[in-house]
Amino acid sequence: MDTQILGDALISLIPPFLVGILFYVILRSILRADSKERKVYAQMEAEMREAQADAATGEAKPVANRLKSSPKTAAKVTKSTKK
Repeated sequence: MDTQILGDALISLIPPFLVGILFYVILRSILRADSKERKVYAQMEAEMREAQADAATGEAKPVANRLKSSPKTAAKVTKSTKK
């Protein structure tokens, strides 16, 4: 078998291989973004349900105690609710 033919065959496989890698990276990033979005949405929904439960029982907890996220986020929320 001629090495020129073998070399041409291997070189011809490079573009489909690179397109496959690009497709994999793009699809993986989309799926990761979707899972992160679902996680954040579930956390927000849990916080809203907790707030509704607190309102129904008459307990008044500070917003900072209900948030499971960072203190910076809690500070932003408490500032926005004081207005």
